[in-house]
Amino acid sequence: MTASREKLVLVGNGMAGIGTVEQILKLGGAYEITVIGSEPHPNYNRIMLSYVLEGSKTTEDIILNNWNWYEDNGITLHTGTTATRIDTASRQIYTDSGLVIPYDKVIIATGSNSFILPVPGSDKEGVVGFRDIADCEAMLEAARQYSKAAVIGGGLLGLEAAKGLVNLGMDVTVVHLMEDLMERQLDRSASSMLQAELERQGVKFAMGMQTVELTGEQRVSGLRFSDGSELAADFVVMAVGIKPNVQLARDSGLEVNRGIVVNDYLQTSAEGVYSVGECTEHRGVCYGLVAPLFEQGMVLAKHLCAVDTKPYEGSVVSTKLKISGVDVFSAGEFIDTPEHTVISAKDEWKRTYKKILLRNNIIVGAVLFGDVTESANLQKLVKQGAKMTDDIYAEVMGTGCCGNGEAKKGLIVESMADEEIVCGCNGVTKKAIVDAVTENGFTTVEEIKACTGATRSCGGCKPVVEQILQFVLGDSFQQSSKQGICTCTSLSRDEIVAEIHAKGLKTSKEVMHVLGWAQEEGCSKCRPAINYYLGMTYPDTYEDEKESRFVNERMGANIQKDGTYTVIPRMYGGVTTPEDLKKIADVSLKYDVKVVKVTGGQRLDLIGVKKEDLPKVWEELDMPSGYGYAKSLRTVKTCVGSQFCRFGTQDSMGMGALMERKYERLDFPAKFKMAVNGCPRNCAESCTKDIGIVGNDGGWEVFIGGNGGIKPRIADSFCKVKTDEELIEVCSAVMQYYRETGNYLERTSEWVERMGLANIQTVILNDESNRKELAARIDFALAQVSDPWKKMLNDDSTRSALFETAKV
Repeated sequence: MTASREKLVLVGNGMAGIGTVEQILKLGGAYEITVIGSEPHPNYNRIMLSYVLEGSKTTEDIILNNWNWYEDNGITLHTGTTATRIDTASRQIYTDSGLVIPYDKVIIATGSNSFILPVPGSDKEGVVGFRDIADCEAMLEAARQYSKAAVIGGGLLGLEAAKGLVNLGMDVTVVHLMEDLMERQLDRSASSMLQAELERQGVKFAMGMQTVELTGEQRVSGLRFSDGSELAADFVVMAVGIKPNVQLARDSGLEVNRGIVVNDYLQTSAEGVYSVGECTEHRGVCYGLVAPLFEQGMVLAKHLCAVDTKPYEGSVVSTKLKISGVDVFSAGEFIDTPEHTVISAKDEWKRTYKKILLRNNIIVGAVLFGDVTESANLQKLVKQGAKMTDDIYAEVMGTGCCGNGEAKKGLIVESMADEEIVCGCNGVTKKAIVDAVTENGFTTVEEIKACTGATRSCGGCKPVVEQILQFVLGDSFQQSSKQGICTCTSLSRDEIVAEIHAKGLKTSKEVMHVLGWAQEEGCSKCRPAINYYLGMTYPDTYEDEKESRFVNERMGANIQKDGTYTVIPRMYGGVTTPEDLKKIADVSLKYDVKVVKVTGGQRLDLIGVKKEDLPKVWEELDMPSGYGYAKSLRTVKTCVGSQFCRFGTQDSMGMGALMERKYERLDFPAKFKMAVNGCPRNCAESCTKDIGIVGNDGGWEVFIGGNGGIKPRIADSFCKVKTDEELIEVCSAVMQYYRETGNYLERTSEWVERMGLANIQTVILNDESNRKELAARIDFALAQVSDPWKKMLNDDSTRSALFETAKV
């Protein structure tokens, strides 16, 4: 006869409580388990709510344990039910739904509640906290109806809420009592960098402001501050802090201070009653971050399963900000005092900051901004109270020559303790990952994710998981076989663009963070590509990231092998004026230009300009750049055409100038060249250009996909048109379709062969509405770039004058 199992009841269906239950199940605990949850959902990842808010994940995406998991593990789940009292004498739990549930042991994991400022008006409509799915849904609904939001509180939750609301299209101001953001986790330098980064992403700030009243009638309409000033807002998020949810414990007669008081084995003042998570107070401390809650849960699970375990002695607190595109980390002490030795490095160009605090040569704290690749290592060193050495200094500050980078990774993984948490979102330890590999034969991150849950949430631990895999498997370890646009990701161009659209990703950092880049900063191959994809996707709102561009594009000139630069002024259709030639000559003499060369694209290269002279050269030339360095329209080569040539049938110089002025400054996947011939004699070599145009008696013939470079290719005949207007519309449609479907750095010669000429013709020539939509989209993108000729291009009355500018 099988002995009856002890009844274990978990009050609270959140991450801390269910994390403890998961550990109990793994340890083979023989309990009959019941879970009571106030929310109508199965267990979900609360720290991923900001991703739901910003639109990169759905509610379903953040569910950690679905309904089937409870059933499969024999767990009775009561959702939408709140425990109101624990009778510790009779060992029964009473609920608001009338259920009375007996227990042998009970775990309280009721978490915390949002702290709502006790100011007049805080009970008005449109005022919410940010703690659960209901709050998130209220914020999503508000963004659909209202435009101005205020977030009170510049801590972790407040900033997550603010960025999410900005992504939803709201005008958002963060109101913070202190002068520094996240002042409990960051020093002033990191805080100021964080504020600058978030301002760049659209968040506004009102720092040092104390809210004394929320104004409005039934619904909030604004905030009034202690200095008498006001801020209009039709939606307010309170994110000034959290308070442990101890009502159940207090009503049940348990010892309560700020939180539910527990000993080192998480036992409360009542026998058989335990507590974990944000509602818990251990040695006078309540933790509001995830990693300590899992550490508590592991100790409690082993205690309940009679497995030897060290007592819980507290946690070293660390914070990693989970706002897409913003990387911030802190651990341990972060404000330096005279008793600290400070090691720091700040790079304002790359927007990175690193600070390590020592006390008597012991590592006691760290702050990182922008580059958090050393966060796991620093957290371990702070937790261990490690002594600073020359080797550690070189390792964490990036100054040493480690020789074999893989060996360094192996040493870091080898030094990790078995119980060290790798995945903070899901409480997965190094041992759990190693066991998954050695016991189950797993060899990929996807298999580890399915088995342990590591990487299934924010993805920040993926590099460490891969390092553990490589360490355990040795030479048999293989990276994911799927190759993406670079080694940083397995995602293809089309997948990345689709994710940008679907999740509303707005910056390179967001793309890399949300889509799980292996290298958080990306590489020289993917950074320019993502910058292009974002600019193409959001032509009217995207702020070009100059740091993601190649050096020539950043400098506005082509660097030469001796370190000097080549400046190329624009000459529309290869035509210039005596005045412009004089300016080129004057500048060339003044700045000691070594060579002035006539190029194959009918322009003049000023070769040998010193780097420090570039701004002055461009200023004194007062001519547009020829973009000889850019992934954009380089030149439109022309012959003299009907203006002068006895064989010319069309005005090639006029059309070439029009094309060049219309499409200049617009980014493409790769460099783009055009040519316009006035007759089929092809003096401008249209057959080797990305778009070649040939005039004839009946109009124009368009060729696409030509290349005269390393991989020469004769252009394909695309179509014939009769009018200038048709020609411009077709060329616009071809260019935009290439912009939207071309791989970064893929020339049209490769693009035509990959896409297929017939397919491109079907999309553009056989579907008039689609052609016009493509042309409209490129015109919209062109309207966003600085173009002194925009008025002329868009005004039919002045358009004929544009052709005249090409005539000498």
